[in-house]
Amino acid sequence: MKVRTAALLLGTLFVGAALCFAADPYLGTWKLNEARSKLSPGLPKNLTVVDEAVGDSVRVTVDGVDGQGKPTHTEWTGKFDGEDYPVTGDPRADTRSVKKIDDGTLDLTAKKDGKVTMTGRIVLSADGKSRTVTASRTDAAGKKVESTSVYDRQ
Repeated sequence: MKVRTAALLLGTLFVGAALCFAADPYLGTWKLNEARSKLSPGLPKNLTVVDEAVGDSVRVTVDGVDGQGKPTHTEWTGKFDGEDYPVTGDPRADTRSVKKIDDGTLDLTAKKDGKVTMTGRIVLSADGKSRTVTASRTDAAGKKVESTSVYDRQ
């Protein structure tokens, strides 16, 4: 009887955890919708973004192209708590922080050697089928560059 109760409790915990993460509207695979986006020429493009639960954190894997069209791949694992977590594969940043503002909005900051290199905001659509990422950074010439990327849930 104890084994059966323990198994039932463990199963309930796993189902509860799965439902909790399944309900997170940020998780999933997102594909860039270039027609709806406003991208500056010569800047990198994140073509596909995959957000997945890893324990109590989120792993974000981004595949895209740099300003010259060469493939890029970055990975970040962290929490939406505003703290800096390491990022790999991004020559412009060694940490990223993401802070949940409300159920449909995240703020993000990228840093290189402790200096902010990019700020942005991710806003989910009301139906959860798309999200818009607005980003601001300074280019190599010192000019402020802004972009708006729209992603569709896959």
